[in-house]
Amino acid sequence: MADEQTVLFVNEAFYQAFADGDLAAMDAVWAREAPVACIHPGWAALGGREAVMESWRAILGNDNRPAIRCRAAKAHVLSGAAFVICYEMIGQGVLVATNVFVREGRSWKMVHHQAGPTTSPDLDEPDDSNDIVH
Repeated sequence: MADEQTVLFVNEAFYQAFADGDLAAMDAVWAREAPVACIHPGWAALGGREAVMESWRAILGNDNRPAIRCRAAKAHVLSGAAFVICYEMIGQGVLVATNVFVREGRSWKMVHHQAGPTTSPDLDEPDDSNDIVH
């Protein structure tokens, strides 16, 4: 259970970096040793740390970037890897996101983020998931 909580904490740090427009914090979340990739909604797939971080530099540098509310985050841990499935509430829109993490040393680091449109899930029901608002 500790690994799931730690992965959820790193997932939250990812959304907090986005909310704060903090490129250094975003950079700290992403893996340095493992290959990374990112698929932003409506973008082509990005591969490699340089391309992924350049995309975040452009997004976080935009003062008009949307506010995102991360809801119903659930972590799934497999030995040295983990993934989080969550919903990103952006205005009236909803995206479903998958965030993948690997261990680098003693830390969990993001290696992949993908978000895309989905139908609105029923998030009014209480459950044991995490809701993160940014």
